[in-house]
Amino acid sequence: MEGLMLARVLRDLGPTLPLRTLGWVFPDETTAALLLEGPGLEGRSNLVLAYRPPQPVVFLSRERLRGEPRSPFQRYLAARVRGDLLRAEQLKLDRVIALHFAGETGFVDQPPTRLLFEVTGRNANLLVLDEGEGFGGRIVMAAREITGSRNRFRTIRTGGRYAPPPPYEKLDPRTLTEDQARDLRHLPVGRWRERLDGLGPLLSAELARRADLRPDQEPGDHWPAALRAVQTLVQDPTVSEGVMHDGAREAARTEKAVTLRKALREPLEKRVTLLRNQLSDVARAETGLADAARDREEADLLMAYQHTVPAGASSVTLSAFDGSGERPVSLEPQLSAVQNAEKRYARARRREDVYLRLAEREEALRAELTEAEARVQDLDSATLEQLETLAVRVQSERPEKSPYGARYTTPGGFEALVGRNNKENATLTHRIGRSLDFWFHAQGYPGSHVLVRTGGRDLDLPDILYAARLAAAHSKARGSSNVPVDYTRIKHVWRPKGAPAGQVHYTDQKTVFVDGSPPDP
Repeated sequence: MEGLMLARVLRDLGPTLPLRTLGWVFPDETTAALLLEGPGLEGRSNLVLAYRPPQPVVFLSRERLRGEPRSPFQRYLAARVRGDLLRAEQLKLDRVIALHFAGETGFVDQPPTRLLFEVTGRNANLLVLDEGEGFGGRIVMAAREITGSRNRFRTIRTGGRYAPPPPYEKLDPRTLTEDQARDLRHLPVGRWRERLDGLGPLLSAELARRADLRPDQEPGDHWPAALRAVQTLVQDPTVSEGVMHDGAREAARTEKAVTLRKALREPLEKRVTLLRNQLSDVARAETGLADAARDREEADLLMAYQHTVPAGASSVTLSAFDGSGERPVSLEPQLSAVQNAEKRYARARRREDVYLRLAEREEALRAELTEAEARVQDLDSATLEQLETLAVRVQSERPEKSPYGARYTTPGGFEALVGRNNKENATLTHRIGRSLDFWFHAQGYPGSHVLVRTGGRDLDLPDILYAARLAAAHSKARGSSNVPVDYTRIKHVWRPKGAPAGQVHYTDQKTVFVDGSPPDP
């Protein structure tokens, strides 16, 4: 962002000052936005300070921005840079601005401060200075600490003295006279930035475009057109051609889109990988049906010929029912023929149940995979608005993390916590839950404990069904239909003496039957 662009932002902001500040938000780790309110703004606007190198920008926005502090500096900014915004000033036309805050009184008084923004490309920085005038003073805290090992000419250290970059000794384009412009006639318009303050490569190219010199124009005759172009550039320092259409705001939007694409790509690609693995599980379970059929055949033979199987044998050969020949059957010597058969029946049932459970979800998994792959494919061409919508959807589909399990919210607004392992199950049930909170668990299946924190209030049917589906979806019955889920108050759940973590007994339960798929967000 170049000096004239900064001057335009401050020129728009200046007549509205002083302004009431309504707090800071932080859309990402290198962007701070201050919500301002005042008559001159005709409502509320955000002053956005994006200090990510190499394209830092500042602009006013009416977009609704959100975000909690993501770094110690942002937390300090939110807590200590408070009070009305009194003044905003620029160091000549250099890329350094200072914002003066009045401070505020309260339980903990906050003194007046200055927020200084160095909008200087790869050296961009945001600093909090103590109260004072101008651009000097003590650095209270800096977003980026610059030590002598990184820059031997200039250091930025918390607690040290701030010295601004030395301003250029150039002409001010805002007050450029005809005589001064005539003195520049020996320079091509593209090189006027060498003598004019506040112009960088982008605005210099825009100046040449606006001057619109004729091919037959003699050198030295271009200065009147160039002067008029400078005057229009002072009034409207936006770039109509090149990489920064509509100036700083569009540059920030482009940077935000790049950041969102990078942040979204990893979870979207992980989702695609997960769905492909789950579909591979369906294929593996299908191959297990052949093993289940063989187990059932051998179990049937053992049951039919149990009296001919010698005790303690490790294998036996039995005649197939269809007359196709002999079938060798391996045995566990310590078990009887009937026990060996029952073990095979149980193994066959498990394999069949796994296949049926996964097969029920196959169609939904393929639909989810198609959607996930389309999201990844469209990521590079998506607009900022589409990326923001996608980010909201991805976030809503991701359960909120908590130290005590995955966190959800029921339709009635109650917090539902889902244990992610036996230790968390025990913590939720025996430490976090209160006696009148509700506890859910899939009946007869290993799985998560679900705690709904109600503060003693009763649950309506939509809340019960929502929590029951959470319990079913986070159990071995996931994906099945008509899963029985028990629920009761925490006071009716206890851990038997000597039982491992997560194992409980309970009474006074009621049972509902739900699908084993996760509830809608």
